[in-house]
Amino acid sequence: MVKIKMKRSELQTDNDIWNAVLSAYGKYTFPTNDEKMDDFFILFNYYCEMESGGHECLFNWFSKDIEGMGIQIYLNRLMKMLQKVDAHDYAELEKNYLVELWTLFLTVENSGNDELEFDSVVAEFYNLLEKADGEYRNLGDKLSDRLSSYATDIYTEIIEIME
Repeated sequence: MVKIKMKRSELQTDNDIWNAVLSAYGKYTFPTNDEKMDDFFILFNYYCEMESGGHECLFNWFSKDIEGMGIQIYLNRLMKMLQKVDAHDYAELEKNYLVELWTLFLTVENSGNDELEFDSVVAEFYNLLEKADGEYRNLGDKLSDRLSSYATDIYTEIIEIME
């Protein structure tokens, strides 16, 4: 990953740093050969996609990567990062829902509309999706706060600081 360059004068507040880290995330291409950066991406991608559209959005935009690494490896890496930033409620939420949601998502994506049980699988997927996304929303802005704090700890690993 090529680090984005920023002047130290542009990174004066925690909010400046948070915005710079989000900007760096947007320029990042997943995956790389750097496991630490990939874990950073998994965490920030999760946050951004969950905030913009929940689990379905996460699956729609990151499904090839999840398939590539396998749902259990993805879940383990995501949970490790959520725990690292003290977002234990989010890790528990994903532990409870992610694998089943993913399995249902793949079933819906790979099924033809004319299959007999398609409607019930779709209904099961969306019912579980609503429950999981509702629990995510009920946690409020805790993840945003944790990630903002984490960003101030790691920003020099992601951004090249110029004087």
